[in-house]
Amino acid sequence: EVQLVESGGGLVQTGGSLRLSCVTSGFRFDDYAVGWFRQAPGKEREAVSCINNFDGSTTYGDSVKGRFTISNNVAKNTVDLEMNSLSPGDTARYYCARIRSPGRIVACTEVYDFWGQGVQVTVSS
Repeated sequence: EVQLVESGGGLVQTGGSLRLSCVTSGFRFDDYAVGWFRQAPGKEREAVSCINNFDGSTTYGDSVKGRFTISNNVAKNTVDLEMNSLSPGDTARYYCARIRSPGRIVACTEVYDFWGQGVQVTVSS
């Protein structure tokens, strides 16, 4: 059974940092890309960052480039998201997800069909 479990959310002040972690299981980790997505109330889901677990190639949404860093640990089957210089605009529920098809693709625009339960990130002004 494919599972993704997020942790690390919370409340932080503007300018602060948080690190989210996604522990995965139930599939061959380095065959699939994993991504972080977020959704704020009343807004559409937004792709934050995705990583190809085979070669570590990454992609980022424009709103987080230069502030967020995605990384993986192949030995532990985890994907982390380091978030710096947070602002109230980053407030959302953050989800990690696995891409539907195995391969060397790293694109947040592909179909991701296994999702974690999400963690809340709240940035106060």
